Amino acid sequence: MMMTLNELRRSCADLDAADLDRWIDNRWIRPEGRPGAYVFHEIDVARARLVAELRELAIDDEALPLVLSLLDQLYSVRRQMKLLHKAISAQPAEFRRTLLVAVRASAAPMDGAGADPERGGV
Repeated sequence: MMMTLNELRRSCADLDAADLDRWIDNRWIRPEGRPGAYVFHEIDVARARLVAELRELAIDDEALPLVLSLLDQLYSVRRQMKLLHKAISAQPAEFRRTLLVAVRASAAPMDGAGADPERGGV
């Protein structure tokens, strides 16, 4: 699904045109095309809505790049975890059981109050 600039503005009623232009200039949103003839992909629309929500939470323009970067990293890790889950799910049951035992054994020190920070515990 792709949207024009006018369609995006209509779908996000409280989206200010000057703000959107600034977000594009700052590369927080990366539509295709040129000024006045932008085309927004679904990810751009979602990103515009996210930036608008973050602004409502009083996150200013100075902090926004950091917040967006952290969210991008989080989403990337989520995608990687989904791929890992899919790959593990495709393995034989015995392999999955062995892997689960190994994961639980390596995570056990991190679960307790006496976790060792030097070994990755909290």
